[in-house]
Order: sequence, then structure tokens, then C-alpha cells
Amino acid sequence: MLVLRFLPRPHRTGIRIAQPIMRALLRGVCLFLLALAATSSRFRLPPHDQVARVARFVAHQCDWASLATISSHKPVVGQPFSNVFSVSDGPPGSSSGVPYMYLTRMEISVQDLEVNQQASLSMSLAQTDYCRQQGYDPQSPLCAHIILSGSMLEVNGTEAEFAKKALFTRHPEMIDWPTDHNWFFAKFNITQVWVLDYFGGVKTVSPDEYYQASPTNMHK
Repeated sequence: MLVLRFLPRPHRTGIRIAQPIMRALLRGVCLFLLALAATSSRFRLPPHDQVARVARFVAHQCDWASLATISSHKPVVGQPFSNVFSVSDGPPGSSSGVPYMYLTRMEISVQDLEVNQQASLSMSLAQTDYCRQQGYDPQSPLCAHIILSGSMLEVNGTEAEFAKKALFTRHPEMIDWPTDHNWFFAKFNITQVWVLDYFGGVKTVSPDEYYQASPTNMHK
């Protein structure tokens, strides 16, 4: 005798539960793809022959820099001394090209600058995810980096207000730093720009070329 066996019909409640889960998964995938596209767009470097734009691009992407001063402290008086500082040339998408810092005279490198204002500032895309994603070693010239020569200057008035916005936007922790440290805003006054972003050696850019370039609208 033939016995027919029928599979049970899917429970509609299960379908109703699955649909929101699928929608949530799809939303998650879409958000991931959008974030991936934003990251890709963020790190589309300017062409290598647009050296000033490369420099401006790196300066705007980096949130911190290595500041090298001439030490005024024993036992290394007169020797190079490198230190890390948070920097910002403007809120994201609003690049000025000017590296601003939030400083206190209690800091050892700032004390060096009070003796000798001359310094250099280094920034690299190794500080971002770009070089790691591309498989570039931080020392590789393909991992674009810049060295700025110049001096440190305190800023006041409207420029200090812009520096405050530039820094506090990217480094909100600064808002709560101890007031008894007598913080002040300063900028790195650039006299020469050095760029390493490809093979063939370092390239130089004058301050005028640097400030006339723009890190935005670089790709048509």
C-alpha cells in the first residue's frame, strides 16, 4: 500500500521573523560597502607629478606628527630630539595646509623651541590604514610621507579660533586637558616642504606652491 507523506508547511511566524533579520543583514552589508567606498575615496592620492597636492593631502590626512627640535636639555644639549604631537590643518574636509598644535610650556620640546624655534615636522600615511592596506612598508617611498622645515609660532585672535576648531574637532579629548597647564595654540611656520611618495628620490616644494595647492577635487 502506497503511503503519501506530506512535509509540514513552513510556519509563517518563522518567515516573519526571518524577514527583519534579512533586512538588517542587508542594511549592514550596504553600510559596510559605503564605508569601504568612503575609505577608498579618502585615500585616492593625487598623481605623483602633482607634488604640492600630495604634500597637502598627507598633511590633511594625518592627525599627529613627529616634531624634531634641537635639544636644550642635558645631557643632549645641541642634539636632535624628536617627539610626538597631535596636529590638525583643519576639520576633516577643510584643509588649510597649516599644521596647528595645542601646546604647553611645561612640555620638553616646547622648552627647546623657546631656545631655538627652528624645527622639522614629519607626517606619513603610515599613520593611517592606507599603507598597510596597500602592503607598503612605512619606509617605502610608496607610503607617502612629508617633512616640513620651519619654526613654531604662537597664534592669537581669529587664527587661534580656527586652530581651536581644527584641533578640538579631531582631538576632542583636548577640551578636558588641565587648565593649569596654560595651553596655547601654535602653528608650524613652513619654510620648505620635502615629499617622498614614489621612486626617484625626494622632491621639494616651496611654501607658496604648497599653499596654492588643494587636497580636494584632485580627480576628475
